[in-house]
Parts: sequence; structure tokens; C-alpha cells
Amino acid sequence: MQARIVRDYRTQYANPIQFAQSELVTLGERDTEWPAFIWAVTVDGNAGWAPFDWLKPLDDGRAEALRDYSAQELDVDAGDDVTLLHALGGWWWCERADGRCGWVPMEHLERT
Repeated sequence: MQARIVRDYRTQYANPIQFAQSELVTLGERDTEWPAFIWAVTVDGNAGWAPFDWLKPLDDGRAEALRDYSAQELDVDAGDDVTLLHALGGWWWCERADGRCGWVPMEHLERT
């Protein structure tokens, strides 16, 4: 599915959280703006917002990742065309023509 970017977006985090399936993360608070996400910290100390539904909470404040995840966002400019690959909690995982991929908020794009 294709989309056109209608408003510039710039990456908010220089070192986005990422983890692999079965990896354990420590859980924090749910995001009030984006409720599908929860603050998570990896074993190496990298922290960021992760999709709650992709985690299996354990009894000790940690969770097991149910799948691989990267919070990598994508810098885009109004007028750019992207391919939409996966929707999650108000965001799309997009691919640019140059092959770069990352998350873009839904309100920054329009399906074509």
C-alpha cells in the first residue's frame, strides 16, 4: 500500500529501543498519548516506547518479547512517497524509495 507524506516528521530518539523475540525487558508506565505503547528498558539499559501487545508481562515487573521490535522512526518530508508495511497504535512502519524503513505517525501521511 502506498502513501504520500503530508507533513514533515523528524526522528524523536537518537538511540531507539530494539529487542529480539524472547528477550526480557523491564516495564515502566503506559504512554498517555499513544496508549498502545509502554516504556521498556532492555537488559543493556536502552529505553524507549514499545508496543504493549508485543510483550508478555511476567510477575516481576519484566516482560518477554513476543516478537522482534525496533522503535526506529523515519525522517520524511511533505511530498515524499512511502510504502506502508505495518500499522501499530497510530503509526505506520514505512519504507522509502531508498530502502530506509521506520515508523511515521499516521497523521503525517495520506494513503494514495
